[in-house]
Amino acid sequence: MALCLDGLGVALATPFNDDFSIDYKALEALIDYQLDNGADFLVVLGTTGETVTLTDSERHELARFVADRVKARVPLILGMSGNSTSHLIETIMATDFSGYDGILSVVPFYNKPSQEGMRLHFEAVAKCSPLPVILYNVPGRTGANLDAATTLRLAADFPGKIVAIKEASGRMGQIREILEKKPGDFVVLSGDDALTLPLMAMGAKGVISVIGNALPAEFGRVVQLCQEGKFVEASKLDRPLQPFYRALFAEGNPSGIKALLAIKGMARDILRLPLTPVSETTRRHLSDALVRLSQYAEAYAN
Repeated sequence: MALCLDGLGVALATPFNDDFSIDYKALEALIDYQLDNGADFLVVLGTTGETVTLTDSERHELARFVADRVKARVPLILGMSGNSTSHLIETIMATDFSGYDGILSVVPFYNKPSQEGMRLHFEAVAKCSPLPVILYNVPGRTGANLDAATTLRLAADFPGKIVAIKEASGRMGQIREILEKKPGDFVVLSGDDALTLPLMAMGAKGVISVIGNALPAEFGRVVQLCQEGKFVEASKLDRPLQPFYRALFAEGNPSGIKALLAIKGMARDILRLPLTPVSETTRRHLSDALVRLSQYAEAYAN
């Protein structure tokens, strides 16, 4: 059966204890919160999960924990990335993917490969992965942009294997070209919460979200309305979320979402270096946005 990636995907944060160990009690509650509030699929070991600060054994343990907790209730995507193709292939081949339905793999970072280098990298990933592959383009982090032509060639060359792209380039013309020329079953997902509505209006199927960690029902409703083609109504519900989009990324992800989760009492505001908590100014903006969102929800309900 084809992997369904429509709707709200949430890139799970990784809660930590005061001693910087993984807080599995908070993680369990966070997973249940997503499932209870309508998340359509979950992404594990992505950027928001602070994956680069986890050890190999922690990544394995966390991946198994999430799979055991979700129990196939929604599709699960596992982050599998690296800037050494051979090392990434070795890692993929040694990974236990039981309970998972696909992998998310980011453009190789730091070494800034050419388009041909990126194409050959993802070709190697697709050939060795036992699961469908979602490309992840986020040049603001990786230093390299996966062009529309390269994305489209990978989608055409590996039908049913390279099945989607999480687009976080912010390059609307590039994303439009992918949407207009892609194979019919290739899925485009927003990688930017703030651009989800306009991208879905252009034809994207959904989002892999950060804000969904803390506000899955609220943001999920926006996504659902977009799926139904009700973009005017979606825009009304998206408007009070705009302050969150700005504040969550003002000092980097996942610092912003960790602060919001702490404000809501869902996880401690603890990150592993070199990541640090947000400033008091940003924290106040997030707190104020929550108050205004509550007021807006009451007014909208009436």
